[in-house]
Amino acid sequence: MKRRSFARRLARVPPPLMLAGLYALFILLGAAALMLPIARNIPLTWSDAIFTATSAVTVTGLVVFDTGAGLTLFGEMVLAFLIQLGGLGLMTFAVLILGALGVPVGLTGHTFLREDLNQPTMHQLMRLVRTILKAVFVCELAGAMLLALTFVPHYGVWQGLWESLFHSISAFNNAGFSTFSDGLVRYATDPVVNVVIPALFIIGGIGYVVLHDVFGPARPGGWSLHTRIMLMGTAVLIPLSVALFALLEWNNPRTLGQFDSITARLTVSWFQGVTTRTAGFNTTDIAGMHDSTALMFIALMLIGGGSASTAGGIKVTTVVVMMMATVAFFRRQTQLHAYGRSIGLDQVLKVMALIAISLTLVFVAIFLMTATHDGHFLDICFEVASAFGTVGLSRGYTTELSEFGRAVIIVVMFLGRVGPLTLGFFLATRSTPRVRYPAGRIHLG
Repeated sequence: MKRRSFARRLARVPPPLMLAGLYALFILLGAAALMLPIARNIPLTWSDAIFTATSAVTVTGLVVFDTGAGLTLFGEMVLAFLIQLGGLGLMTFAVLILGALGVPVGLTGHTFLREDLNQPTMHQLMRLVRTILKAVFVCELAGAMLLALTFVPHYGVWQGLWESLFHSISAFNNAGFSTFSDGLVRYATDPVVNVVIPALFIIGGIGYVVLHDVFGPARPGGWSLHTRIMLMGTAVLIPLSVALFALLEWNNPRTLGQFDSITARLTVSWFQGVTTRTAGFNTTDIAGMHDSTALMFIALMLIGGGSASTAGGIKVTTVVVMMMATVAFFRRQTQLHAYGRSIGLDQVLKVMALIAISLTLVFVAIFLMTATHDGHFLDICFEVASAFGTVGLSRGYTTELSEFGRAVIIVVMFLGRVGPLTLGFFLATRSTPRVRYPAGRIHLG
């Protein structure tokens, strides 16, 4: 009887609230594990542990201490597990956890999950989840084997294999964690690192729905509208970000200017340009960038990657639909359409809500940080944008945060990862108005 009553109570809890609670639980458990003496080489406070666990579960990558020096092998394994757990994706994680608990997703939750993963039935949704799990482990194993070609000669067999596996997990899940004190700066021109790491976080950040369409039996003509918009947006953002980084930093002695060859500068531009929206790895000094480049990075971090992926941010498809709606307004069009498909008004309203709430959250966080910290305004904006987009890049300001500042960044990281599902749950709930009112007119602009 107690089990039945407990199951009924769980069934009444909205899926987003259930998911947020589970994320918070795993963060606390992860922090407790990091506080164990066998997990750390240095003294850690609960603030350090909770911040690090939150950064791992939300696959952000911001750190308040040197991960490689501060954690033992067991601590790094705990960190890798938290990254893997958080990086499976909100949709996948929701289906797996709720299914394991025997809690029905419910009609509203089912509607949103089905809409977000583009699956017509719950059966096909579960099949997609199993496919996702296979893809995750295949990509991470292949990435670790390739990275071993670089890391094993440098660190020996066993440590080299562990470094390869850790960075493969971190890259595919777009976490940006590294066990090296200077990130991947020492491998700025290494061909293996500059190919494998970006390949992993691009595949992980493009979205599972896109991977299912691209590598599935369907031909390009049968791909979903989401896949086409996502691929188009990615195809524009990657060359644009790489080219702008190269243009802005080409002669900066603290970044690209330190390299003599054109090939080396282009290699670093490639890596740093593609990692900004999602992964958070760095092969150059982020604090040494020009202010204009930092501002560009803030915009890219807020955009983020793909929906139902390991990436954060507002999402590429959201930004593309917003731009399409803006163009349609100036063209006096009453309907959006792309690739022979129309985009409904409900989708446009969802985009507006996502962007409005996201920018409000970022603005409030920046205001709270600037009101309580004396740091450089650009550094604070960069830190908040990185936390919201779950990117992990920093201009060196993370270690200077006060306890209140850490709390603000923790909340931003948490909402940046869990928030989209919560908002999407309520936006997926359709209600028909009982009373219709006459139209009114508001003067705008």
